[in-house]
Amino acid sequence: MSKPRSNARTLIVGPSWVGDMVMAQSLFKLLRQQRPDSPIDVLAPAWSRPLTERMPEVDTSIDMPLGHGQLMLGERYRLGKALAQRGYDHAFVLPNSIKSALVPAFAGIETRTGWRGEMRFGLLNDIRKLDPKRYPLMVERFAALAFAPGAALPEAIPRPDLRASSEALPALCEQYDLSLDRPVLALCPGAEFGPAKQWPAEHYAEVAARAIASGWQVWLFGSEKDQPVTAAICDLVPQAERHACYSLAGRTSLADAIDLMAAAGAVVSNDSGLMHIAAALGLPLVAVYGSTSPGFTPPLSDRVAVVSEALECQPCFKRECPLGHLRCLRELDSARVLRALADVTSGAISP
Repeated sequence: MSKPRSNARTLIVGPSWVGDMVMAQSLFKLLRQQRPDSPIDVLAPAWSRPLTERMPEVDTSIDMPLGHGQLMLGERYRLGKALAQRGYDHAFVLPNSIKSALVPAFAGIETRTGWRGEMRFGLLNDIRKLDPKRYPLMVERFAALAFAPGAALPEAIPRPDLRASSEALPALCEQYDLSLDRPVLALCPGAEFGPAKQWPAEHYAEVAARAIASGWQVWLFGSEKDQPVTAAICDLVPQAERHACYSLAGRTSLADAIDLMAAAGAVVSNDSGLMHIAAALGLPLVAVYGSTSPGFTPPLSDRVAVVSEALECQPCFKRECPLGHLRCLRELDSARVLRALADVTSGAISP
């Protein structure tokens, strides 16, 4: 393969999960270090645009016009031919599916790099075989693609660093009837993956009540699917504290959620996309793990306390508890999270 041209464009076929897209910024940073004059374009689902637009390494966000799981071979061919006009010399395909490798191949991009995944011989011509023991972390698997096969990773992989818009905050507070008269604790009680990652609502409510009693207010973030759990948390907060508990689940766009969360003084979250956003914003964070493991997808920040049980069945990486008891989350009580929260906030919220 010929040496990449320093000013040619780079195409990234991005992941389909919020947390993975956040972690992919580490790869973008490495590529920018290697070729500072090569613009980086990211082809990904339209929902991810608020993330890539907050990554200074990304030149252009290109919406993938196809739904998840849809082959639509003709549409992928036409998209590839359209992208061929943009002058790419290198593509990085981050998902492991065959479908995700089709567009760069149809675009005729000279070098197409990715992990072998679904046996994508021919579609990728710089195909790597993953050694999960060598690269146990998801972010390491992304970062390794920036280097030759077998090359050592840098001692410090650059971390995700999202740029929120502080200028938008006053208008957003007015739009969502919020104020900043108290410091904000953000709670993220949902998890798209499934209930085996969701810390119980009653535990979240105990944390919320303690924060409000310490002079804070609580903003709850999530998607429309998370509205039942955020409403339950607010209802479980004692009446005297409930005035400072606000559910934003399903009300905000992802862009607004990022800019609002950036105003928080601390975050408590399940292992979810919002957890990775909070870490990339540099916020003091308590991350609660149930069926998954911080040994695979940890929040990439120094201002983090990870809280989990150490059960023999953990981690199982299942969407629902295969044993039916969900002990890994139910037995992780609010006192432990509050102690961790006191640590990351230097005692501003008392346990």
